[in-house]
Amino acid sequence: MDINDPLDFELEDELLKPPPKVSNKRRKKVIGLDDLLTDHLREQENLKEEQNEKEKPKKKKAKKEASSYDDDDEDPREAYLAKLVEKCENQLKDFGKEEDVPLWGVNVFGEKKAFPTPEFPGLGSCNLLQSFLNNELNCVVELAAEKGDNFLEGLLINGWLLRLAFLCGHIEKPVAIWSINTMLYSSKEELRNPSSDFWFAVLSSRKEVDQLPVKIGWFPEYPDLRRALDTYGFLFEFSSSGEPKSLDSDTGEPPQNIRPWLKFVTACCLIRGKRPVLSVVEAEELVEIIICLFLDRQFQGLLVLLNDCMQAIVNYFTDQEWHSSCENIAKFVASRVSKDLNCIQSVECIPVASSRCKQLRSAVAYQNLLSCFDGANSGEDILRLLMAVNFKDKSCNFFKMYIHLVLTENWVLSNSLIEDNPVIYERFCLCLRQCSSLISATDLRPFASKVRHRAAYLMHFSI
Repeated sequence: MDINDPLDFELEDELLKPPPKVSNKRRKKVIGLDDLLTDHLREQENLKEEQNEKEKPKKKKAKKEASSYDDDDEDPREAYLAKLVEKCENQLKDFGKEEDVPLWGVNVFGEKKAFPTPEFPGLGSCNLLQSFLNNELNCVVELAAEKGDNFLEGLLINGWLLRLAFLCGHIEKPVAIWSINTMLYSSKEELRNPSSDFWFAVLSSRKEVDQLPVKIGWFPEYPDLRRALDTYGFLFEFSSSGEPKSLDSDTGEPPQNIRPWLKFVTACCLIRGKRPVLSVVEAEELVEIIICLFLDRQFQGLLVLLNDCMQAIVNYFTDQEWHSSCENIAKFVASRVSKDLNCIQSVECIPVASSRCKQLRSAVAYQNLLSCFDGANSGEDILRLLMAVNFKDKSCNFFKMYIHLVLTENWVLSNSLIEDNPVIYERFCLCLRQCSSLISATDLRPFASKVRHRAAYLMHFSI
């Protein structure tokens, strides 16, 4: 008997009997939880597909019944709402679509002309160059009279020309002609800007009250300045009825020389007590030119220069000259500018930093109003026609009304003399009250809300 064989009582106990051996060939495959879950999901999908197939005919039948029911028994509240929406749409169509109002802007520059060929007679024989030629150091520099303009360019760029002018107290005619032409017609920025700075420093120096700090051998006159503008392509006979060109367009673009031109004109207007440069008529034309430049959208980056130039020219007149010149300028501008947003821009571009500029602004607005209203001969006529506008009329042009309101605002509020006229002031206040109260807040016609809001603002905050 083997020691590993079971004992007799172990064979009789059922619990101690070893389990029967199972053949590997007959063992069945064990089913896991994943298999059961997969089978369950597959059965659910099959049931859903069978249910959907059965419900398709029922849904189609229900849709047909619902559509027929809606056609037969429509909700009266929905019908009323649909009619109300349709009525509102028809009213909006009666008002018309919002019109595209063109931006302000005028093309004041056309095709440029060729810049004149630089000629500087007598430059090589001027005392300034001769003093350098005769200097012992010239053997090192080897300066030649034929290259005098190149030598002056170096002096100009480095600021030595201005120092020499103040030191000598004299600017010779050849040097003056060379520097002015360089400023007006040079295509090099490194020469244009220093030349304009040179002349602005000379003319704006206040060392002497009644005379310039240096003696100038030659100085340009107004025809020279006007000829430069003509070369740049400035249209002295422009029309403001055309649409402004795009800012990205290269045609009619003003040259870069217009910057030193503006700076030089500003400096010329500051020396009337020392050296009168312009006549009264020429100064009037310069103001008109500056206003025209304000109307070109390409000059929005030069507003500081334009403002300074405008104030300098306006202050150039004497008190006796200004009264008639202001009216002449206003009539000219009103006759040239179309009665659209350009009309407003021609007024609001004038700065209000001085009493003269405010007077000019009021005068230009008044002349524009006279040309807008046929038969108006006075301020009372203008306000009477404004107050006679029927805002309830469907043909009422609120765009024109907006222009007239802005012009009237500038005419009345920019002129201190009108405050002493109770009739004008009272009628203007009544016109504002009428515009702010009679135009409904729900009026959707173009520019109706702008007229209403501007009138309300002026009535509550400006008066």
